[in-house]
Parts: sequence; structure tokens; C-alpha cells
Amino acid sequence: MTEEHPFAQYVRIIGKGPNLSRPLTGDEMYQAATMIMNGDVEPLQLGAFLCILRMRTEVPEEGAGFVRAVRDTLELPQEMPEVDLDWSSYSGKKRQLPWFLLAVQVLAQSGVRIFMQGTEGHTPDRVYSRQALQSLGIPIAGSLTEAAEHIKKSNFGFLPLAQLSPKLQEIIDLKPVLGLRSPVNTFGRMVNPFAASHEIQTVFHPNYRDVHRDTANLLGQKHMAVFKGEGGEVERRPQKPVQVQSLHDGILSEEEWPALLPEDSIKVDEDMNLERLKSVWSGEEQDTYATAAITGTIAIVLRLLGRADNPAEATTLAEKMWAERNTSRLGA
Repeated sequence: MTEEHPFAQYVRIIGKGPNLSRPLTGDEMYQAATMIMNGDVEPLQLGAFLCILRMRTEVPEEGAGFVRAVRDTLELPQEMPEVDLDWSSYSGKKRQLPWFLLAVQVLAQSGVRIFMQGTEGHTPDRVYSRQALQSLGIPIAGSLTEAAEHIKKSNFGFLPLAQLSPKLQEIIDLKPVLGLRSPVNTFGRMVNPFAASHEIQTVFHPNYRDVHRDTANLLGQKHMAVFKGEGGEVERRPQKPVQVQSLHDGILSEEEWPALLPEDSIKVDEDMNLERLKSVWSGEEQDTYATAAITGTIAIVLRLLGRADNPAEATTLAEKMWAERNTSRLGA
């Protein structure tokens, strides 16, 4: 008789069918994810596990257990930096340039300390944050320790997921094999390695907003906001109204933000020329869409940080910050 693999119990719990299966508890997911992170799972088991979760949609308790397990594996610096905002970048941009990266730089200039982690290459024909940041001359960290140094120097640090957590990157890279995105795309964003007091998230599918917010609440995250971003990135779609769901000290709230531009005025960027990021930043090029995307994104962050009492006030302050940015340099 062949002895059952220890991980089989977790596949069985979520995969026994519509009447007998159930979500994993937080502790069960923690144990399952710990095995995954340690490489103690067979490839067939991992594929089945990820596909079942994706078909059923993950629940917040599973998200919290998964994130806790990932955090156990991180190589944190001996001296942790103070970080105000944790910002993830997983989707890449296809229809518009990553204007949110200029929003990040304005915020860093204003003193907001930001850590960004992101992945790349899992979906073809997209521009990812690492590539765009390099085009702007912004350094890419090779470890959490180096990211901490960048934050102390310029209020911004970017670390690729492959360096933050090679195992998570390995799982994301299974997308061409499985044909599906995995729970890592949802929960890897929420690792928040420097324990920033504020966390900003976006979703491509609106029904994931509650999962992100409720997972953050279970993890004890003090402040977070989540909304449907352009292409799945943390970037305001200025031609659309946006519902921002927030968490502040355990209190859940929702706020409807009006559109900033007429919907019929938006065109898909066919060229995706990264050099335009520099020209818009310097003021050499004026772009109504880019400006609205940048200031709209800044505004949502300012509201999250408690620097504005309502969307209109946040938008006015964001426009002022953009107009007064130091165009001669990027970062703090």
C-alpha cells in the first residue's frame, strides 16, 4: 500500500466536489503554503491545488494563511526601513504606458516612502514596471536589504518578485503551462515585507476587491485601499468612475469617484514608447490623458494616507503636486 503524500489532504479538502469540498481555514492554508514554499509538494499536486483555487475563487482566510507562510520565508534586512506605502505591480501595461510610475515619483518627492514589488514576463506583449523604471534611470534592487537602502536614499525602492520570493515567481511562471493565473497573482501582492502602514491594491476583475480588502483585514493591515485599475495596475482610469474600497483600523468603507475625462476622448497607445514617460515628466510633452491618470492615481493615494477629506480635495492637491514637481530629477 502506498502511503498518502502529506499535501494530498489539502487538495482533497478543496477538491472533493460541490457538496463535500470546502475552503481551507487560515491555519490549513498556512500549512499548505508552507509546504509549497519549502518545495515539499509534487508538481502534479501544485497544479491541481492552484487550478481548483482559481476555479472556485480564493477566500480571505486562505489569502491570510498564504501570505503568512510567504512572510516566514523572506530574508529581511537587519535594519528595517520605515515605509509608508506598500505598492505592488503585477499586471504590466498593454493599452497605456505605466503613468502610475510618475505618480509614484511625485509622491516620493513629497516625502511618502514607498516600497514596490513586481513581476514581469508572465504575459506577452506587456510593458512591466522594471523595464519602465530602468528607462527612467531609477535603480532596481536585488534584495530587500538593497531595496531598504534605496528607500532611505530616495523614498522609493523597487524589488522584482524573483528576488523577493523566487518560489512565488516560479509559481507565476506556470501560467503558460496551466493556462490560468494563480492565487499568487492575488496574494503575492499582499506580502508587504516592510510592514508598511498603508497598502494600495488594484484588481482587473471587480469581484476580487472584497477578497483583497478582507484578506488585508485578517492580516491586521491598518490602512489599505483597492480599486479596479487600468490593465490591473495601480493606476486610475481617468475616463471611468471608480469605486474605491478602503480599510482603516478595521473599518470598511466604499467611495465613488467621478470620471476625470470623457470616455470617448481616450485612445489606445499603439506605440507604447517608454521615452514619453521622460518627456511628460519634464514638461516637454503635454498629454491630457497622462496627466489625468497620474494626478488621479496620486489623489487616491493621498485619500488613503489621510491627506485629504474627500475625492475633490484629494484631486486638487494631486494636481498641485504634479504642477510643482521637480522636473529636473526623478524621486525624492
